[in-house]
Amino acid sequence: MSKKSILAAVFLIFIGIVFGAILVSNFNGGVEFGFAGDQSVKLGAQKKVQPTIDLKGLNKAFVEVAKAVTPTVVAITVTTKGKADSQDFKDFFHFFGPDFKFEQPPQQAGGSGVVINSDGYILTNNHVVDEAEENSVEVVLNDTRRMKAKIIGRDPTTDLAVIKVDAKDLPTAALGNSDSLEVGDWVMAIGNPLGLQSTVTAGIISAVGRDINIISDNYRIENFIQTDAAINPGNSGGPLVNLEGEVIGINSAIATTNGRYQGYGFAIPVNIARTVAEDIIHYGKIRRGYIGVEIQSVDETLAKSVGLDKAEGVIVQRVVKGGAGEAAGIKAGDIILSIDGKEINKANELQSFVARKHPGDDVKLKIYRDGKTLENTVTLQSRTEEKIAAKDTGENDGSETEQETSAKSVTFDKLGLSVRALTPEEKKENEVSNGVLVTEVKVYSEAFNRGLEQGDIILEADKREISTPKSVGSVLQSHKAEDAVLLRVKKGKNNRLSGQTQFIAIQIPK
Repeated sequence: MSKKSILAAVFLIFIGIVFGAILVSNFNGGVEFGFAGDQSVKLGAQKKVQPTIDLKGLNKAFVEVAKAVTPTVVAITVTTKGKADSQDFKDFFHFFGPDFKFEQPPQQAGGSGVVINSDGYILTNNHVVDEAEENSVEVVLNDTRRMKAKIIGRDPTTDLAVIKVDAKDLPTAALGNSDSLEVGDWVMAIGNPLGLQSTVTAGIISAVGRDINIISDNYRIENFIQTDAAINPGNSGGPLVNLEGEVIGINSAIATTNGRYQGYGFAIPVNIARTVAEDIIHYGKIRRGYIGVEIQSVDETLAKSVGLDKAEGVIVQRVVKGGAGEAAGIKAGDIILSIDGKEINKANELQSFVARKHPGDDVKLKIYRDGKTLENTVTLQSRTEEKIAAKDTGENDGSETEQETSAKSVTFDKLGLSVRALTPEEKKENEVSNGVLVTEVKVYSEAFNRGLEQGDIILEADKREISTPKSVGSVLQSHKAEDAVLLRVKKGKNNRLSGQTQFIAIQIPK
């Protein structure tokens, strides 16, 4: 090798070492690449998160939470009224329990619940028990004891219910604070999916404040916690817990196209569940306050149109006449920015906050109106048509007017018959001046066996004109078990005898 070749090789090695040193010295969270004119572009940034993970400690936390909470979780079995199908999977979001088994009507279904009081009160989902036959709710405790449960009350607005077993000193779950949750928090779901009792899964909180439009009630309250912890049919009503062993949600729904776990589930925040449970246990009904406004979230375009610098708050679309909002001076077009100092940016955030308040409570609203910000104090009112949470027995406790009671569907369980008052339009359509509409007939019940059908109109009972469910109840209460009552019935539109009037005798069972 010539002297020139050796010098050239040494020079190339030197250049390589220098260039490598430059690269290493600049590798501090990113790489600088040189360009002409001494310009450079740095890719990446310094690592800002320095996690300190104690794997043994984390593992122990999961184990300890499972040990502490699992004894408080129960399996719930109900016999439900016959349905054509348990879910319609054309939609994406579904309640994922009860876990229906399509054998023959009536159906057997299963869900979960969590003990919230040592005297036997259990929190679960409304959709687990709302179609339950009378005296058909059964609970299996973690220690394998099996016992009947009574439905204490239901709240379709939040999809929550409370049931009770006759037991003492039951292990009771701790309730946490769902307002403190953050996306990324570890959580565990405990329940009885697919018939597998006491199943524990883990994941994180994927999102909070989800409104998935799954509850059918007009006054629905949806502020779901989203999680990727695996939950399936049968998990309904079971707890979602944090790594301190506190219940922070009640599992209720899943996002799915096939009725099974596909990645995301949804839980009702425990702060809402706590308020609902307390009302049901102490008062037998939901005492929920309302502002009396229809609201919508504010987007960028709407914000711009009213002079807001950014999209914030919720706009009042309509003020309910005679409601709390009208009394406090709230107007259509107002934008509610905060409530009791808490910023509001979505309609369901305001709804879920107010859902934890009671009639008579005061809330302070920060409102944007005509370019100015002002504050209003609103004294919440109850909803005029507030439904009693406890299972309807057909009796009027005097807290509602005759008109309000008559407008509801009332069930006479022994007869297997549900009726409600006719609307003026229905009277005109059916060419009757009085009567009650048969809204449901339980299969194989006395009413069913005697030929009553949904859509029939009961005109008379004991040759007395009938106009309200209460008048039906009065006739029935004047008879004793095994007495027969003569009904005059106009057959419904869907019956082959549509429009014809006939007498049907029905016997009151023991």
